Amino acid sequence: RDRVCIEQKATHSKTMKVKVISRNRDTVTAERTGDLARVFKNPDPALHPFERAREYTRAVNYAKLDRVFARPFVAALTHSDGVYCMAKHPRVLSCLVSGACDGEIRVWDLSTHECLWSIPRAHNGFVRSLCVSPLDDMMLSCSDDATIKIWRLDLSQHSGGPDANKPVTVLNGESAFTCMDHSFGRSSFATGSDCVHLWDENRTDPVHKFSWGSDTIQCVRFNPAQAEVLACTASDRSLSLFDTRAQ
Repeated sequence: RDRVCIEQKATHSKTMKVKVISRNRDTVTAERTGDLARVFKNPDPALHPFERAREYTRAVNYAKLDRVFARPFVAALTHSDGVYCMAKHPRVLSCLVSGACDGEIRVWDLSTHECLWSIPRAHNGFVRSLCVSPLDDMMLSCSDDATIKIWRLDLSQHSGGPDANKPVTVLNGESAFTCMDHSFGRSSFATGSDCVHLWDENRTDPVHKFSWGSDTIQCVRFNPAQAEVLACTASDRSLSLFDTRAQ
């Protein structure tokens, strides 16, 4: 019987390869409990046909980023006097407005690095702060001359339109303004001077006044998520939060 089996195996003999996975226990077992599991990868290029293409894409991206960061300077947008403030359009990414110490306001196109139009002598003092309304194309500016001016920001015309150099509304304050910011969901905006004033675009007087014993307000900002929350910083090393719904 054994002879018959051997003869059958000899007649039907075929070549068979058996692959055995063997790993050293020292290289597989973690030394500590918190160690990460080791991942073993077969470097055979036949098993990774897209590896060369991925490496080529990574090399090209690295070369591009290296060139970008090697030359970070893009362009220079200049004024005739020192630039004190700037603000971006919340809906138009290529629009930037800037204010100078001589009272001039300029509107820039960042895609072409050109000045669309300028408003010379927009204020009689330093342009302290600028902001653009996210609801409509209105630009607001405040200055040392204790005035707030609302301008129509018409980006469809290169020169700003025939009434670009004329403010739509002029609001008078009690003292020089240092900063301002517009609400994200309403037509209200806030200014900072010796206190924080809450304004409405459709009214000529402040809606509310917030004071917390501070000296001079340096910066005011609305919360993008909660449009009713207002934060301000002052020169007395304080940071205050106000709820504009409180009367």
